[in-house]
Amino acid sequence: MNEQAHYEGKLKAYIKQNGLQAQHLSFEASCHSVTEAAQAAQADPADFVKNICLVGPDGQLIVAIVKGEDRASASRSARALGLAEARPATEAEILELSGYPCGGTPSFGYQAAFLVDARVMEKSEVYTGGGSEYSLVKISPAELVKANQGLVARVRR
Repeated sequence: MNEQAHYEGKLKAYIKQNGLQAQHLSFEASCHSVTEAAQAAQADPADFVKNICLVGPDGQLIVAIVKGEDRASASRSARALGLAEARPATEAEILELSGYPCGGTPSFGYQAAFLVDARVMEKSEVYTGGGSEYSLVKISPAELVKANQGLVARVRR
């Protein structure tokens, strides 16, 4: 089994085991950026979210989930969790702490403090990382919050 199939399989198993109402989609084309993902899924870029991985002072992974066109604020994310600060995670830290590679990191399925920007909740469905650069998950924001036990807060800049 190649790495891509391993990561996607792990996420599909999580979705099934937790009874999530989510659709896992795999593509031949890269979904690393919002633009690439929208082209692969033939969907509106406004329907995509990105997972910005941060690390708190204690080494805890923090995932700020914002709409594709927004940017996450590390300071707002830290404040939402009552932390003094948070910094961007490195690619190695993302893989180590989430179990998924940068560019395919999903919005749920691993131990982290998840923050969902309030603007994400305005959508009826969103696309998020599917475990690899070649996959996505289509899910409602309410189901996303159920899946990650996230806190809805303003974390965008």
